[in-house]
Amino acid sequence: MSDVDLTASAMEPDFERPNLERQLLEGRAIKNNVLTGLTWIVAIIASIPLLSVIYMLLVRGGSRLFGADFAEVLTGLPPAGFEMGGGIGPAIVGTLVMVAIAAVISVPFGILAAIHLAMLDPHSKTATMARFLAKVLTGFPSILAGVFIYAVIVISFGYSALAGGIALAVLMLPTVVLAAEEAIKQVPQRMKDAAFGMGCTRTQVIWKVVLPTGLPGILTGVMLAIAGAAGESAPLLFTALFSNYYLSELMEPTASLSILIYNFSGMPFENQIELAWTASLVLVLIVLVFNILARLVGQPKV
Repeated sequence: MSDVDLTASAMEPDFERPNLERQLLEGRAIKNNVLTGLTWIVAIIASIPLLSVIYMLLVRGGSRLFGADFAEVLTGLPPAGFEMGGGIGPAIVGTLVMVAIAAVISVPFGILAAIHLAMLDPHSKTATMARFLAKVLTGFPSILAGVFIYAVIVISFGYSALAGGIALAVLMLPTVVLAAEEAIKQVPQRMKDAAFGMGCTRTQVIWKVVLPTGLPGILTGVMLAIAGAAGESAPLLFTALFSNYYLSELMEPTASLSILIYNFSGMPFENQIELAWTASLVLVLIVLVFNILARLVGQPKV
């Protein structure tokens, strides 16, 4: 070693290197372990009701759904009185039809409203009021939507699948609007500026840049709104009522899974009670499918 190296090493301060190894008895480590344990305990306690409900549905409803009469359960007509067998076919079809009607109404209007709130006039009094009303409607009691559609449509035209779909659309609309607005706001401003710089009109920027980029977030909101509407029962009591037969036209009463569960669960017949459990399991599976789709379409592209 040269004299220069010796002089440099002598001039370096003698710092004690910190011990970076984790100490189990250190205050921060103890606090972290305690909070982690409490988080796991709370999560397990919160999952007990969910797991118990799923277990009951699989035990009580799965025995009928996944049994030998699988086709009859999914396609057969609901039984009456002491009849045995039967199925929930009309209720499945009615639920899907009314949810489809609600989606056809709420999704286009919701996305158009979101475009106005996020891009066209985001700071106007109209946009502020519309945004406030959409947030209020997210906590709107669903039964009031049914009462509103009953007063507007059912009194004049009678109970129908169309009235049920419109009632569900009222409940879906605020979720679609708020989710689509947030998705549009997440589109980077530099992408919009680049499109404007290339000579695109505002309409072209919206249709060619903003909507394709924000599509995963928009679809996530749509899927979550559909999943929520599929499980609604209160508005359908006032609008679609119930029917034991398959839907033949939109302007007639129709069955739905939630109302079938409500009707059959209070009957003194074991066959109807089993079908109520089966319908509950089918409804949970439908909602689960929509939630999984929302997760898949909402994942960021790598």
